Amino acid sequence: MIFDWLIPSLIATLLVLAAIGALRRVNLWRGGQAEKVDMWAGLLAMPKRYLHDLHHVVERDKYMSRTHVATGGGFVLAMVLVILVHLFDIQSRILAWMLLAALGMMFCGALFVFKRRLNPPSRLSKGPWMRLPKSLLTFAMTFFVLTLPAAGILPESFSLGNIGLTLVSLLLALLVILSLGEMLFGMTWGGPMKHAFAGALHLAFHRRPERFGGGRSTGLKAADLGGASHGVAKPSDFKWNQLLGFDACVQCGRCEAVCPAFAAGQPLNPKKLIQDMVVGFAGGTDEKYAGSAYPGVEVGHAKGGADNIITDGLISSDTLWSCTTCRACVEECPMMIEHVDAIVDMRRFLTLEKGDTPNKGAEVLENIIATDNPNGYSPSSRTHWAADQNLAVMKDVKKAEVLFWVSDGAFDMRSQRILRSFVKLLKAANVEVAILGDEERDSGDVARRLGDDATFQSLAKRNLATLAQYEFSTLVTTDPHAFHCLKNEYADFDQAGALQGVEVLHHTTFLNRLIEQGVLQVDAFKGGKVTYHDPCYLGRYNGEYESPRALLSSLGIEIAEMERSGYRSRCCGGGGGAPITDIPGERRIADMRMEDVVATGAELVAVGCQQCTAMLEGVVEPRPQVRDIAEIMAEYLIEGAA
Repeated sequence: MIFDWLIPSLIATLLVLAAIGALRRVNLWRGGQAEKVDMWAGLLAMPKRYLHDLHHVVERDKYMSRTHVATGGGFVLAMVLVILVHLFDIQSRILAWMLLAALGMMFCGALFVFKRRLNPPSRLSKGPWMRLPKSLLTFAMTFFVLTLPAAGILPESFSLGNIGLTLVSLLLALLVILSLGEMLFGMTWGGPMKHAFAGALHLAFHRRPERFGGGRSTGLKAADLGGASHGVAKPSDFKWNQLLGFDACVQCGRCEAVCPAFAAGQPLNPKKLIQDMVVGFAGGTDEKYAGSAYPGVEVGHAKGGADNIITDGLISSDTLWSCTTCRACVEECPMMIEHVDAIVDMRRFLTLEKGDTPNKGAEVLENIIATDNPNGYSPSSRTHWAADQNLAVMKDVKKAEVLFWVSDGAFDMRSQRILRSFVKLLKAANVEVAILGDEERDSGDVARRLGDDATFQSLAKRNLATLAQYEFSTLVTTDPHAFHCLKNEYADFDQAGALQGVEVLHHTTFLNRLIEQGVLQVDAFKGGKVTYHDPCYLGRYNGEYESPRALLSSLGIEIAEMERSGYRSRCCGGGGGAPITDIPGERRIADMRMEDVVATGAELVAVGCQQCTAMLEGVVEPRPQVRDIAEIMAEYLIEGAA
């Protein structure tokens, strides 16, 4: 009868068309640059990465986590069983009942998806995504009905084909086409389910496999200097697995919701950026994009192609320069997409090839090249702050237990107070410490975030050559940006092993160890309510959230946590060279962060970053006081306790 062959034929046809779409999509990704990936290892690791690592992020939203487990898990299981039961006609009531259970689970999950879409959050993309719950429900109900005879719930003689209900048969066939077609075509031809196909492969061939299994990978990849071109000018300049990662975007907008630049009204929305990348390598325009736009920029005017210059019509350079590189988007993304890598890759083209670094960007880069510091101060003045500190200098002593990397706070009077406070604490704990003095150069953080990887690499190699001359077991700095570079980005250039075996620490981590060892003691804090601001380059980049809080706790402080703290801390606006490029928005990011502080009722905000201190103190008074944790501890130090 017609029904005996129609449904299997439809399923087979849709699977073949989906396979064609998958090959087409793979060819689009292959238009990117070569990148070595262990294919088999990635594919074998993919299930664990999906079930554990990805869901570790999804789990932060309990509603969506349970919805996704029911809907996604139910669909994957149901799809496998549909092929076995309805395509290959395997006669097994066990398989049929398993299929009914999977469809039931999927149906329940789809109801939650439907409820979510009745009044969706503004961050969610609309358009085709609004029909997705209906397609999910239709798929579940259609195949549930089709599976009833195979499960024995309807008698074997009760066959829609045998009883001649042709119209019903055709209706069910139409529903199969509509629902299964939406699922399969959406996965491989670019519909709302695209993330299911691209996302699975993205997890298998991720550019940063170190992120899985509880690992952390935040250092930028080194630019390959000396070639015909530097950075990413066209979508085809990205690595192929970066293009794959862009295609994995589910358009949930969680990156949009945490982006400080978007909240400040600057022309950046990380979700829109990723979707523009898809437009770029696939070709076309953004007219079908149904999510939030870049603030102040209309949707429908962006167009691109795989070999078209990105900033010539697809993405404005102001969008790229608005990013503070805070990694809030990356931390929040349930598909583990690397937005910041892509932005810095494109900045490298603008800076190294076009010399197009806005506002004071070019001046700062020239200063770094000429004087080894962003503000153009004389390198010989780097140790002036320590004239009365009686600190050993490495070129004199050659060896020390601890090397204190002073960073560019040495040139700033406000930051010098932090440095002196830290030195006071080190001396109180009888730590053998030395500095590099005039031999220390800028870490290169600003140059690298501004896209000048040539200057960064030069600074890194010269700093490493200096460090290789001396012997020390621990390197400590009060600057999270320098800390990140030294710990995570210098290894690519450390051929002599200058930092091999050296423990690189942030000063809050080091001070907390001294407290735990009992060699440093502090009195009880006598001020008012205190909150703590997590620096992006200490927290999200390096996972250090506990030591600063433990130090404040040692002072007897019960922290009044801000609503956005820990891995969801709001950026102060000072990273990624943002204060230098200074792209205008509706508000200042630092002002928004200070509002978070004020909402706690705190009189003091403790910080662990010189840049954060500068940004938050730049907020117009009246406002809470801003102090580094080292300053607070130095004030309440019990001297002579060690």
